[in-house]
Amino acid sequence: MTTVTATAVSPPDTGTKLSARRGLLILLVLCGAQFLVVLDATIVNVALPSIQRALGFTEQNLQWVASGYALTFAGFLLLGGRAADVLGRRRIFVAGVLLFIAASLAGGLSASAGMLIAARLVQGLGGAMMSPAALSLLTTSFQGQERAKALGIYGSIGGAGGAAGVLFGGLLTSGPGWRWVLFVNVPLGLAIALAAPRLVSGSRQASRLRNLDVPGAFLVTGALLLLVYGLTRAPDVGWGNARTVGEFTAAAVLVAIFVINEARTAHALLPLRTFRLPGVTTANGAALLQFSAVIPVFFFLTLYLQQVLGYSALRGGLAFLPLAAGVIVIAPTASRLVSRFGPAPTLIAGPLVFAGGLAYLSRLPVHGTYLTDILPALIMIAAGAGLGFVSIINAATQGVPRRDAGVAAGLVNTMQRIGSSVGLAVLTAVATARTRALAAPGHQVIAVVGGYDRAFLVAAVFAAAASILGLATVRTRRRISAASPDNQGPAARLPVADAA
Repeated sequence: MTTVTATAVSPPDTGTKLSARRGLLILLVLCGAQFLVVLDATIVNVALPSIQRALGFTEQNLQWVASGYALTFAGFLLLGGRAADVLGRRRIFVAGVLLFIAASLAGGLSASAGMLIAARLVQGLGGAMMSPAALSLLTTSFQGQERAKALGIYGSIGGAGGAAGVLFGGLLTSGPGWRWVLFVNVPLGLAIALAAPRLVSGSRQASRLRNLDVPGAFLVTGALLLLVYGLTRAPDVGWGNARTVGEFTAAAVLVAIFVINEARTAHALLPLRTFRLPGVTTANGAALLQFSAVIPVFFFLTLYLQQVLGYSALRGGLAFLPLAAGVIVIAPTASRLVSRFGPAPTLIAGPLVFAGGLAYLSRLPVHGTYLTDILPALIMIAAGAGLGFVSIINAATQGVPRRDAGVAAGLVNTMQRIGSSVGLAVLTAVATARTRALAAPGHQVIAVVGGYDRAFLVAAVFAAAASILGLATVRTRRRISAASPDNQGPAARLPVADAA
């Protein structure tokens, strides 16, 4: 296969302008898909007590309503991204949307705990197909400043989806009932599936299903399942328990086999050459660390608002409005800052501001008030997340050859989802251990809040570490750019495959 320089190739969609009606509609469709997959990571949280009563979930199994979606989502994102590259981005995107809404409908109609968990697992698979396809379609449909603007809007919608999930979860659970936290996906999903073929250009790849690295996908998913399951059970059975150690060891072995598989297979799920691109590894590490702290914000703060301060589900959802609004406002601003000053300021400052908001939450008192103890932290978190989301996605996909756009999109999405799943499991274990250490007769609430505070503090450390990796990404890119003979950096000269 011949290669040409990135500057010499003009793919069909790269001339799309946001100022044009078609460009705006493409962005609307892709952002709608991302909103759906992020929304469903949090919308069920508020409804969990109602779901438990309706379907007879045990305490142990209830967590799989949330984590089942996250696990298949994270485990199959790389396969979804690679399938988009090989079989066609629009084709995989539409198929993922249809699978997602079918699973949402089945989940809303569930008559048993097992049926709902199965629906959530399939829903995660659908999300794993459409999310990387959407991001790769966006990064290949727009270029230059148009791409930066599009990523800013995309980041704001995705970032706000988590907060919107808590809000809509409260509204729907308090109104028509918990089933509507799943039914709500159907009309929006149908609109996206119908609009995409009319707006997004399709490709005619000659590749076949056998060119997909299915074993690699199952190795990654198996490793994630063992890791998160072990982290979830460890606080109860013990970190040194033989079963816990065995689960962690098996997860590590599967990861090692996955790496060997990727090095040897002709059609790798995650081509190892991706990690040789300047700054891609550190940018994805920053994505993993920042998202390790994102979902726990909604999880622990929702519990604090409802179980400690006595908020209703609806009032608890409304409490997150400043966070959602802040991300929507800040993320597009971040894209303009990246265009004007480069990625360094936002890539470094975003996670630091986010860490500051988390550190503020680590001081939550038993008798806290929203205006003084929560709102200032939500404002900082919104600013930091809005800046960081856009910059990290941009850094993780910048300079990637067009043939691997789906892989890069799948990788950064995978890091985000792994961060969410593993981060929640780790911080739950931290909170549980702290609560048990503080437990004393008559002081149960103090112990519970102490556990939340410790979890927020550790999450702040994760976010600060993401800032350090952001700094490493910037330094790597600057060093490579300075060493380039034409001083244009690697992104301008990376080879891309001609149309297949």
